[in-house]
Amino acid sequence: MVEQPPILEMRNITKKFPGVKALNNVSFQVARGEIHCLVGENGAGKSTLMKVLSGVYLHGTYEGDILFDGEVQKFSSISDSERAGIAIIYQELALIPEMTVYENIFVGNEIKKGFRIDWNETIKRANEALKKVRLNVNPATKVRDLGVGKQQLIEIAKALSKEIKLLILDEPTAALNENDSENLLNLIRELKDHGVTCIMISHKLKEVIAIADTVTVLRDGQTICTLDAHKGEVSEPVLIKHMVGREIENIYPPRAPRSSDEVVLEVRDWNAYDPTLGREILKDVHFNVKKGEIVGFAGLMGSGRTELALSLFGNPKGYRINGEILLHGQPEHFTHPAEAIKGGLAYVTEDRKAAGLILIQDVKQNITLANLREIARRNVVNSNAEVQVAESYRTSLNIKTPSIEQRVGNLSGGNQQKVSLGKWLFVKPDLLILDEPTRGIDVGAKYEIYTIMTRLVQQGMSIIMISSELPEILGMSDRVYVVSAGRITGELPIEEATQEKIMHLATN
Repeated sequence: MVEQPPILEMRNITKKFPGVKALNNVSFQVARGEIHCLVGENGAGKSTLMKVLSGVYLHGTYEGDILFDGEVQKFSSISDSERAGIAIIYQELALIPEMTVYENIFVGNEIKKGFRIDWNETIKRANEALKKVRLNVNPATKVRDLGVGKQQLIEIAKALSKEIKLLILDEPTAALNENDSENLLNLIRELKDHGVTCIMISHKLKEVIAIADTVTVLRDGQTICTLDAHKGEVSEPVLIKHMVGREIENIYPPRAPRSSDEVVLEVRDWNAYDPTLGREILKDVHFNVKKGEIVGFAGLMGSGRTELALSLFGNPKGYRINGEILLHGQPEHFTHPAEAIKGGLAYVTEDRKAAGLILIQDVKQNITLANLREIARRNVVNSNAEVQVAESYRTSLNIKTPSIEQRVGNLSGGNQQKVSLGKWLFVKPDLLILDEPTRGIDVGAKYEIYTIMTRLVQQGMSIIMISSELPEILGMSDRVYVVSAGRITGELPIEEATQEKIMHLATN
């Protein structure tokens, strides 16, 4: 049997930005009809390589050659790559919330009858595309009314409506729960069976191992290796070693048992009503957090974990709340995040790009943002003090940046998360709420975040950690509360907690 030539070859790709060589002589090959996973630490060059391939970075702005379907390609736009049969779906979905499903599927690729859009044909073909991704929704539904998992499938339906040969998925499961993630992986397998080649970028190594035919590892803008899953070359320890350049035996750092029974935070009979949704979102919640411990909050997406964190942190969403908060035994009532900060709370949001950081500002401005009074004299920021603070957190959190003057939007996801963490550590909280602290970051950056968390609790800080990743909950928590439909359905000491017990409580 004659071996088919690869559908894609990228030869000696070099891409430079001012002061940085993002890709250094990278070569990359994808076989026809395979699922090829691309892994590496944040900043390794994965997304940059895919932007070169998809025409985001135009021909002439990089060195090297792209061969697709046997022909040399010189893409001058994303439209050029789409016409060749390449589609890319980014982690931040590019849907328009106020438009319908069918409008989103064909936006920029409208079906016309003469000079007008043929809406009947558009809806018919939208239904065909939705069937391909096994999504049963009314195509007239507005995208804003659908969950993230369904929106991800609409993005894929949009790509499939263009008769693609190669589908690129950049962190497709980063914002999905376990069920939606499994559905998406099954869909990718089905697309493979129908002849669609897939490249998937992912930090979730278990998913990579489950789905990949081949894995290529990038590190510091260079190709480190390509591994064949069918030959048994792909395993978690092997991938981690190639990604970070060293072995990490245990990603969850060991720490001494908590030595204090002092209760830092106690929440009693906590209820919250969301006037926007017109329903109760938290019901009779009771829990406590002790000094120097990490309390994990587990639950399915939409269970109310983030809503609980926001309601405690000064209620910025304007929920109608009743119940009690006790900090160090004293009753508190926070009506604004500024009051919560003053009371000793800090909240690292799950959405660092939209709500946690100001991407157009630099590292030092972001780190000092939540506590400007500390470095101000007569309401004027002391620039020397700002630099000293930013440099201290840059060092202690190992933020990899050319300078504290670097725009945060130019940093990798892991380093953005460390800037967000530094911003809230600068308010010197007693209790730190971490909402999905390692979402969208690589295994090396995860280890660094876990190490920082361990150091903080050893210094006496208390941490609430909200996470959708059950191994993270089990690996980092001292106790686990499980949230389901706005209620706490169980509390488990870590010695008794298992994934099965947590999932049982999460679905009650």
